[in-house]
Amino acid sequence: MEDNVLVYIPALRAYSRSLCKSVPDAEDLVQETLLRAIEYADRYQPGTNMRAWLFTIMRNRFFTNCHKSARERTGSEDCVSAQPRVKAGQDSHMELMDMKVALRRLPSHYREAVVLVALGESYMNAARILDCDIGTIKSRVSRARTLLRNALEPVA
Repeated sequence: MEDNVLVYIPALRAYSRSLCKSVPDAEDLVQETLLRAIEYADRYQPGTNMRAWLFTIMRNRFFTNCHKSARERTGSEDCVSAQPRVKAGQDSHMELMDMKVALRRLPSHYREAVVLVALGESYMNAARILDCDIGTIKSRVSRARTLLRNALEPVA
């Protein structure tokens, strides 16, 4: 057995994930374990099983955290749930996915017109590409935007 703590980090991560319900909690447990190992390094006896010593620290920290969380009252003033939130990063991704679905549902002549204009083509160039009058392009883009707006409006 080696006395280098860094060698055991992958094993600590695997063990913590088997104990915790979420990956962030598991990562926190690994950090707490390593901090405790540094704090109590003087208690480690060289030549003994470092891996078992670290796993014991981790298991004890896990149960201490479980007991602590059982005593904590949820919903108190200092509860994290009462703090301001930042909009989740996946929301914009989901909105983009909704937009793609709404675009696919448009009739092809509306979809082609609005996509060309959205990609930066002028109305004149879009009319040439789609072989129709400029007024037709303007009408199709306007109707496509209205259909998209209606499809993407949140239901009240």
